[in-house]
Amino acid sequence: MNTGRAIVLETTVSFLYWIMLAAAVWLLLRGHNAPGGGFVAALVAVAATVAHALVRGTAAARARLPLGPLSLSALGLALAAASGLLALALGQPFLTHLWGELGAGAVALKLSTVMLFDLGVALCVWGALSGFCLRLLGSMR
Repeated sequence: MNTGRAIVLETTVSFLYWIMLAAAVWLLLRGHNAPGGGFVAALVAVAATVAHALVRGTAAARARLPLGPLSLSALGLALAAASGLLALALGQPFLTHLWGELGAGAVALKLSTVMLFDLGVALCVWGALSGFCLRLLGSMR
């Protein structure tokens, strides 16, 4: 009896989903000093979401998003805008990025508003494209 399920594909995508999201985080963090960043990270996250939707359905994929697609996009837009507003508060032009270090003993963590901007781009693109793809996949079934 054929139930229409592809067990190997379901298992593989369930495993790869988390690897793809980890790769997206790596690309996001790498983007400061090398190719990558928020947009590329979001595309990998969208690919993970779409793969999950193809195997488990759009409702399951939507449930795996940290927020709904629209809320995720709005949060990303707010973070990207906030990264530019910090400079305005210090009397500098909008989107002038600020750099600093947070010392923790012998280790110094380098911080910048670039990371906040990249995170905003990633969330905005992940939400918008995932919402579009999930709606498109939902209308095809």
